[in-house]
Amino acid sequence: FDPRHYLGTHRYSWPKTGPHRLRFLLESVKDLRETLKKKGSTLVVRKGKPEDVVRDLITQLGSVTAVVFHEEVREVL
Repeated sequence: FDPRHYLGTHRYSWPKTGPHRLRFLLESVKDLRETLKKKGSTLVVRKGKPEDVVRDLITQLGSVTAVVFHEEVREVL
């Protein structure tokens, strides 16, 4: 979870992530983790800037050969 997605406001004084959306995200991640666990896998969840968290995970794991990511689509005005 990137803290920058949950702090401050977006536009028109609306919070970037309100309590209902945050609850939905947390429940979704919990459900995904449980589903993966039933299939013999796991889900790594971290809080921090992705550029720092991914670097630290690569260092910790040591044998990473590829990193795949998705960039959030942003509205163009």
